[in-house]
Amino acid sequence: MRVLPRIPSWLETYHLTMLTLVWSALILFFSYLARNDLRWLWGVSVMVALQYVTDHYDGKIGKYRGTGLVRWGYYMDHLLDYFFLASVVIGYSFILPESSRFQILIMLAILAGYQVSTFLAFAATDRLKISYLKLGPTEFRLGLIVINGLLVQFGTRQMVNGLKYVNIGAAIGLAFVIYRTHKLIWQLDMKYKNAALGNNVTD
Repeated sequence: MRVLPRIPSWLETYHLTMLTLVWSALILFFSYLARNDLRWLWGVSVMVALQYVTDHYDGKIGKYRGTGLVRWGYYMDHLLDYFFLASVVIGYSFILPESSRFQILIMLAILAGYQVSTFLAFAATDRLKISYLKLGPTEFRLGLIVINGLLVQFGTRQMVNGLKYVNIGAAIGLAFVIYRTHKLIWQLDMKYKNAALGNNVTD
């Protein structure tokens, strides 16, 4: 609560939301530079940290000032989360050998699958859950910063070798999330169906 009153009045909630476009563009820029010098990945890590800050405070400042745009905010915030994710994954494709491109494409598809599942589940259940197995966006960003630090220190060889195992683990996790979500939605449907049948019998 100490931070919110100190945010300049001209900086609105929608400004903070749209800044993800700036951070995503700069992630691509620094990743491109990192092709020749991996130390540019520190710039990527700074952009990841800034994206966390603006993403964390965009909704809070709207509630604090009473200027929030709920529907627009929901749509743009989550759409730009995808842009942010895509910029990170595409950025890694700049620094990894061409032989890794297929694994990177698979990674983007799997990670996007988590987002698609989340938003479809929200539409079906009216519950927005963005963390699974105690892992969520914050842990994802911290993981990126750690990975970038390891890449700067040790190079890309270990990441190239480990990509397929990361994708296998992520795919298993996505399958688990989908199974659990479909089971929850099935139970909700059956509950409403049985309630409707009960009302018809009563009538």
